[in-house]
Amino acid sequence: MRVVIAGGHGQIALRLTKVLAGAGHEVVGLVRNPDHQVDLTAVGGSAAVLDLEKADVTAVAEVLAGADVAIFSAGAGPGSGNERKDTVDRGAAALFAEAAERAGVRRHLQVGSMGADRADELDPDDSFTIYLRAKKAAEDDLRARDLDWTILRPGALTNDPGTGLVLLADKTGRGSVSRDDVAAVLAGLCETPASIGRTLELIAGDTPIATALSTL
Repeated sequence: MRVVIAGGHGQIALRLTKVLAGAGHEVVGLVRNPDHQVDLTAVGGSAAVLDLEKADVTAVAEVLAGADVAIFSAGAGPGSGNERKDTVDRGAAALFAEAAERAGVRRHLQVGSMGADRADELDPDDSFTIYLRAKKAAEDDLRARDLDWTILRPGALTNDPGTGLVLLADKTGRGSVSRDDVAAVLAGLCETPASIGRTLELIAGDTPIATALSTL
């Protein structure tokens, strides 16, 4: 497969690139900073320097051309202002999905956020609420598109070593999950047709990842 990942220098994306490249797939990560190219090369991928906050849909579609899977794993980050939560977590996600449609890349994975479906119940002025609303808007945008989409909502992320044991379901309840295991699940979802059209939650659990994917 040829896989293009938005947010290619992110912690999950670098792990995902290593998993996919190690399995023989071609992986291209979108990065804003040219200095980050070396980090993608180190894990077996390649980089396309492109700022999703500034690029137009044509430029993004050109990078996506010929891909089998598009994965949106970008985010403004916890230290960003409220404006960037909208331009990245919502705006860049929508741009990437539109570009995938134009490029004819049907399989589309998007990393969402657990709690996005209750954003309207929270303090509208709180920074985390603004983040959740941006993620929810990105999810709603993707669901309306003619793509074979899957939204994955991980629990609280940790840098603990992956265990390969998870709970993957439409609803899991709160919990944490290692970035290693998120990356492994995303890699598996690329080739899991049963996940198309579903919003899935992911936390640490007792089920081997391969089994969790095969029983969706």
